[in-house]
Amino acid sequence: MKLNEKFSYKGADVEAVYALLVDQAFRTESCANQGASDYEVTVEPQGEGATVTIVRTQPADMPDFVKKLTGSTVKVKQTEVWSGPDASGNRAADVKVSIVGQPAEMTGKAKLFAKDDGSEFTVDGDVKVSIPFIGKKIEPEVAKAIRSSLREEVEYGMARL
Repeated sequence: MKLNEKFSYKGADVEAVYALLVDQAFRTESCANQGASDYEVTVEPQGEGATVTIVRTQPADMPDFVKKLTGSTVKVKQTEVWSGPDASGNRAADVKVSIVGQPAEMTGKAKLFAKDDGSEFTVDGDVKVSIPFIGKKIEPEVAKAIRSSLREEVEYGMARL
């Protein structure tokens, strides 16, 4: 299932938003802000980019038929491998979000680029749940949870900028 999300950071340039996205303290605070009960955030600079890895346990915000498979909480691992800026100062990342111990993941690309009076942040990916017969029914729920998490982090980030 395709996941395509777009968010605007009004009044914040690409470097300011990127600095926030690779700020270990901000990403840790964002986990707490989203209700994660246990979390670990690492940021490893790589050249002009960075790899951000977040492992968090959070309430399974899913319908009961999904919770029967996952339990009341899920452990999520999110990895973002950010490149250095291109000639225009824009950034891109390979993104993978997986539910630990479950055959569910999203792989895709995040892009951060200048737009009008600020920056735009997009995430385009594929959500896949590899469970025969019911995987396709669960994929929209996983996508909904990823969208919600992205939205909450962007809103929290805008408040910080």
